[in-house]
Amino acid sequence: MKVILTNKVKSLGNIGEIVNVSQGYARNFLIPNKMAKLADEGNSKQMADYQKMLAKKVAEEKAAAEEVAGKLKNVAISLVKKVGGNGTLFGTVTNTELSKELEKLGIHVERRLINVDTPIKTLGEYEISAKLFKGVEATFKVKVEIDPKQAEEMKKKQEAAAKAKKAKAEKAEAAAEEGAEATAETSEETTSEEA
Repeated sequence: MKVILTNKVKSLGNIGEIVNVSQGYARNFLIPNKMAKLADEGNSKQMADYQKMLAKKVAEEKAAAEEVAGKLKNVAISLVKKVGGNGTLFGTVTNTELSKELEKLGIHVERRLINVDTPIKTLGEYEISAKLFKGVEATFKVKVEIDPKQAEEMKKKQEAAAKAKKAKAEKAEAAAEEGAEATAETSEETTSEEA
């Protein structure tokens, strides 16, 4: 079934494009949500007039997307997260969270346009892409760092564990020395008794 898109649909195309979709998708989703109209003669003529206006709107959207892409090139987001004992994050960094962080920087990017290829579950630096418009894609950097309070706590725990390990080693060494001295004394006593 041919329909004319009245809104930008990520998987299909931009406003004003005539696309071929299944009847169920058109009748149950696109048309009721006013994302498309049937591509019949009446709508086609109406769309031809509308197409001129849409061409201008599409050009404006593309220019806006290119502007956002230019802003995103130099962006580096730093996220502070809590980490488990094995170095993995509690939860993952999602496209929704990244969208909110970009919003704080004054860059509006819808969450559905941000593409997180593999789930971010560990500390480190990542390069994330955002498909802003057909043919306009931008990447930005995300640095996931450990919560400073948690890092301090982990450092204290590691220091305490190292001290405990050192004390245990010293105790074992002292016990070994005492055992060696006691063995030496008993061997001296047995040799003096034999003589």
